[in-house]
Parts: sequence; structure tokens; C-alpha cells
Amino acid sequence: MSVEQDVKVVESCMVTPSEETPRKGLWISPIDLTWATRGHTPTVHLYLPGSGPVDGFFDVPRLKAALAKALVAFYPLAGRLGMDSNGRAEIDCTGEGALFVVALSDLTVEDFSKLKPSRELKRLFIPRVEDYSPPLMCGLQVNFLKGGGVAIGMTLHHTSADAMSAFHFLQTWAAFSRDAAAAAALELPCHERTLLRPRSPPVVHPDALTVFCPRVGKSEPPGAVENVIFVLSKDQVDAIKRACTGRADGGRVSSFCAVSAHVWRCLCVARQLPADATTRLTFPANIRRSLRPPLPDTYFGNGIVMLGAVAKVQDIVCSDELASVAGRIRDVIRRMDDELVRSVIDHLEMAGSQTFMPSGRMPVTELKVVSWRGMPVYDADFGWGKPVAMHRAVQPHGGIICLIDDDGGSMRIVLSAEPGIVKDFERLLHAKF
Repeated sequence: MSVEQDVKVVESCMVTPSEETPRKGLWISPIDLTWATRGHTPTVHLYLPGSGPVDGFFDVPRLKAALAKALVAFYPLAGRLGMDSNGRAEIDCTGEGALFVVALSDLTVEDFSKLKPSRELKRLFIPRVEDYSPPLMCGLQVNFLKGGGVAIGMTLHHTSADAMSAFHFLQTWAAFSRDAAAAAALELPCHERTLLRPRSPPVVHPDALTVFCPRVGKSEPPGAVENVIFVLSKDQVDAIKRACTGRADGGRVSSFCAVSAHVWRCLCVARQLPADATTRLTFPANIRRSLRPPLPDTYFGNGIVMLGAVAKVQDIVCSDELASVAGRIRDVIRRMDDELVRSVIDHLEMAGSQTFMPSGRMPVTELKVVSWRGMPVYDADFGWGKPVAMHRAVQPHGGIICLIDDDGGSMRIVLSAEPGIVKDFERLLHAKF
């Protein structure tokens, strides 16, 4: 498929906030800084015309007016990535606006449903924010599909927001599109990023860095990546949890710990890693409730730190050790308290640019699990019904698994890995316990 053949851009403009917003350099936390070189996070939501009122289905003037209102509250997204007088990255709140693109696609809803996260999907449905300097914070593209249906492509610079913050913004834009009352019911974002300011003097607790993972191994040159979506039914998720506890009700292990343990094992086996090799699972953990006092749930920015568990491959793949693997992950999560998070922030501030996450491919011994479970992934109703599908448009490299809630308590597993191991991974993923 060629972009020129399948997508025709009919409008491209900057949508600015509908009211005056603060014009300033917004200080960003040491956690935000770790994402400064990682660029934008692209996601796509699919909407069907039969899922809500069809009058004016995704009316463009209505969407633009709603976006202008949403950008008043989320004014950093109307800015640009800049530098302060000391050469430290910041968000330059200029009010210049977010990129808004309207496109017509030759693809149908059926064609879209066959697409997996890929560079192709990104090219087709995500606006080209890479063409702008200084970097934009936000780009949005409304793609009208042939025969009905709309795909909303959104890309936010990772310095500006983590997944929870991104979905908060999307919900707000959608609420303004529905009606003012819906928007008024949403909580406003908190832009006080100094809540994550390092301590003076900085103090790094000696145990904090044993579970904190600022880097995911030594980056390797990019290689071929296959992106595949699998679904675990609710019964399969429950069976995995029972395997981690030996109890009929799944016991006291979370779905995240249980499924992460299972996919870690599956990937180690599919990759045929040596038994004595050291493998590591890393994952972004939400710190909002771990701090004392807690961060507001509406904190807008990056409220995540990378945690990790390390083990020998033989300890992960042993047939009777799934409960132990889940326990390793659970123990790491339990250690995340105010002192650990504050130590991480202090460490990041002292390390400076050395903490920037590398690009390229992770070693085959590494796995990163990103969970969007429990987030309002499907709550962005613009007035014509909720989305019927959502996923990230592209994964940057192999060795990543994304967990997303699906219908009826099932779970979608979005795998990005080297092509040769996908079939074995699928067989192991769906093996009976």
C-alpha cells in the first residue's frame, strides 16, 4: 500500500486554544527528561457509524472547536519542546497550537481491522509531526474510511504525557465534542510538575536502584520486527492466575503479575535462550499513589518509573515455577514507595543526560511489558459512540508486549518481536495449564 494511494490529506492546520493560556517555559521533571529523546507516542482509535447517532458523523468544525476548548486546560500540548537558559529541556508554552489533519482513506473498516501496529499503520493514520522543528507536543488526524468509519490518530510527545495523561486529554477533547456538560464533569489536569522536583540535597537510597531500570540493556542496531495481536479470554487469564497461586479463585495475585510472568516465560522459551543466561523484565509503574502525599490522579505529565525483575532463564522457564516468577514481579511492585520514587527522581537529576533511554533494539534477553489495563482506553466518545478498537500505531522495536483490556474481561496481548519466534510464542501463550 502506498500512502499517496490510500490516504489523501484534505486539511492540515494548527488549532490554537480558544482562550488565552499561560505563556511560559514549563519546567519538566527528571522523569519527563528521560523521555525527551524518545519522540512521540502514536495511537489509533476506530469508530463505526453504527455505534452512535449518525448526524454529522465526526463533523470537522465541531471537532476543531472542541479541540480548541480542550487545549485551554491542556495548554502544554499547544506548545513546543524547548530549552531553558541553562540548556535544560522544557515545554515552551507558546499557544501555537496542536497539529490537526483531516484525511480521506481508500481503506475500509475491514482493511483497517487487518492492520497491526506497524510503520505502515503509522504512515497511514498518524500526522507527520516529524516535519516540524522545534518539536510539536501534539498531533491529531481524523481519517474518514471508505464506506464509513473513522480512525482517529493521536501522537503526543512523550515528554508531555504518559499514557494515563494522554487518555485524560483524549477524554476531554471527546467530552467537549459531545456537550459542555460532559466536559464540565471531567476533572481538570494538574500541571504542577514541581511536585516531582528532586530533593535538596539529593538522597539516593541504596536499595532503590536494585529494582529501578533507567536503561533497558545496551541498545543494538534495529532489526526486523513483527507485530501481532493475540487475545487471552477471561477463562485463560483466570487459569494463568490459578497457576500462580494453586487456588481455584486465582488467589492474591494480580492479572498483571500473572500474565506478565506467563509472557516472560513464553518469550524466553520461544527465543531459545540459554538456561544460564540472565534475563530481565521491565515495566513502567504508575507512581501517582505511591508518593506521600500522593500525586493527584489528574497529574499531567510522566508519572511513571521503570522497574524491573532479573533472573536466570532456567528459573523463569521451569514448569513448576510460574508462581515464583509472578512473585518476583509482585515483590518489585510492592517495593515502590515514596522513598524509592524520591530516590529515583534524585538519581535521574544527578545522572542528567546519561539517563536518556537509548533507541535501537533491546537484547533478546530483555522484555518490556507495558500495561494500559484499567485506563479509559475506550471511553473517548465524541458524540457518535465509543471506539470499537484501539491500539498503538507502531512499536519502536522488538521485545515489547502491551496489555490492553478487551471485551468481557479478556485481554489483548500486542507483541512486537523478531519474526522467527512469533509462532512458538503463540503456541506457548495459549498452552493449557
